[in-house]
Order: sequence, then structure tokens, then C-alpha cells
Amino acid sequence: MDTLRWENGVLKIIDQTKLPAEEVELCIDNIEDCREAIKQLKVRGAPAIGDAAAFGVVLGLKEVKANDFDAFYAEFLKIKDYLASSRPTAVNLFKSLDRMDETVRKNRSMSIPEIKEILEEEALRIYREDIDTCHAIGMNGAALLREGMSVLTHCNAGRLATAKYGTALAPVYTALEQGIHVRVYADETRPLLQGARLTAYELMDAGVDVTLIADNMAAYLMKQGKIDIVIVGCDRVAANGDTANKIGTYGLAVLAKAHNIPFYVAAPTSSIDLGTPSGSEIVIEERSPVEITKGFGRQTAPDGVKVYNPAFDVTDHCLITGFITEKGIVGPPYDEHLKALEY
Repeated sequence: MDTLRWENGVLKIIDQTKLPAEEVELCIDNIEDCREAIKQLKVRGAPAIGDAAAFGVVLGLKEVKANDFDAFYAEFLKIKDYLASSRPTAVNLFKSLDRMDETVRKNRSMSIPEIKEILEEEALRIYREDIDTCHAIGMNGAALLREGMSVLTHCNAGRLATAKYGTALAPVYTALEQGIHVRVYADETRPLLQGARLTAYELMDAGVDVTLIADNMAAYLMKQGKIDIVIVGCDRVAANGDTANKIGTYGLAVLAKAHNIPFYVAAPTSSIDLGTPSGSEIVIEERSPVEITKGFGRQTAPDGVKVYNPAFDVTDHCLITGFITEKGIVGPPYDEHLKALEY
């Protein structure tokens, strides 16, 4: 089953809150359900969120009856803002919405039905570019892997986080296609267990040798010499290379540095935000305390305890060995080399 796909005006996604126990496909035909799916992590992962938001625009515009451009554009902006309010950290969401905005303005001379059709084509283009980008990241990243190596990853940056292939896991899948077998250690990724529920699930399904560990076991594995390389995904990369990713990523980067283990970030250029100078300007989403105190319906903390639950942290660029992009592997200095990817 594809992570998400567009069929006859309906967005179909795997409900990732049901995995690994059930593989349930949701059929979304309205903007409210699309926004809710993004906010509630039914669809998640920065590239997949961007894809879903683009299709969400198309769904929202189905209900718009305006006949002149100004009225239509005013309604479009409401839709854009509504979807943008779903989650704050992943830059792909905002870049997809900005692309849809630019497409509207470029075609203002067309009829409203024609603009709606062009926007659907643009959403499909964003989706297909995601697939091509992840495939290229896989090809570039596979060059770092050798037979028998052990890869540590965090959260889920595989096919379930993108239209196909994934980002951090794309090199693993590509290496497997090339006959190179690696072992993957997957952090469970508290508090929502994306590594346990999603990464372990999809790697097992693909026939990859995967071992699940609790988050606090990574340091000991590194000390034992069991980790050769760390590859993670990202939700936003600042102009200087500081990178926001799932909470716990920063700790892994510090550990990797202490143990002289290369630490790579798989980053589609759509996740690189040159308009954000450094990680200190990245808005970090904070989620409900219930995810920690009563995760998955079971109480694990006393009533009334104070909870801090940031969904992401920021890894300083000096801790990152390189970025695996669709255009190649980029090393420091990042303020120069990330900018050069635009050209």
C-alpha cells in the first residue's frame, strides 16, 4: 500500500496511528479531514506532509464558488492559512503551499475552472518530485554503505514519511537493491514510538535486518562498536546547517561525535530553508502532555505532573558530517554549500 496517493479527486493515505497492528487506508475528500490527518499524525514526515497539504488545497477549492479571480484568490488564501496552521516545524508544508500560491498567481488570467485544474496538476507534480527526490537520495547515500555495516536511525524517515522510498532509509533500500546488506538499529523514538511502530515495521516488510532498541540504549551500542554510521531525516535545515528533526536527534549527534561515528542527515532540498539563518529561529512544535502521561491510552505518570513535550530538537551544524541530498552529498561549510544547491 502506498503511503499516500491521489485517485479521482480523493487523497488516500495509510493511517499511521494504526500501525503496526493494522494497515488502514483513509479516503479523504475534504480539507477538514486533510488538515486533521496532518495534525493528528495520520500522515507524517516532512515530505509527505508537503504532499498532503498540496492535495488539501485542491480539496478545499472544490467548495469555492467564486467566479472572479480576486474573490477566488481570497478564498485560496484562507485555505492556505488553514492548512499552514496544522503543524509549525516541517518546512515542506509551507513550501508546498507557497508553490500552490505561486501557481494561482501565475495563472490569474485563466478561468477559475482552469486554475483549479492547473492546481491539481501542480499537486501531482509536487508528489512525483518527492518520489524522484527520494530515489536520488537513495542512490547518493548508498555510496556510503558497505556490506555488513550497521546503521543507526531515529524516528521514521522511510517510505511512510514520503511518497515513496523515504529519505534516511532510502540509502538502505537502494543498497539492498544493489546486493549490499546492512543491519539497521532503530531507536523506538519516545513518546510516540515512530521507530518501533513504523521504521521497524517497514524495514521488516522490506526484508532488511532490523533491530529495535530503546532510545537510551544508543550510547551503549556505540561504545560497544556496534554502530558504523548514523543516518537521520530532517524537518527543516537552516541556512547554516542547523537541523530540526524528531526529538532525540540532537542527543544522537552528540553521542556520534563522542564516539567518532559519522552522522549524516538525509535532506531533500525542499527541507532546506535558506530564509532561516540558524536553528535558533526554527519554531519547535510542542505537543500534548497526554502523549507522555497516558501514551496509547495507558497512564504512566501521576495525575497533575508538569510535562514538557517538544516534538523536535535542533542539531548544531558542527555535529553533522554531511547532508545526503538529491543533488549529492554536501559537506561543510554549510552556509556556502547549502546555498550552492539552488544553482
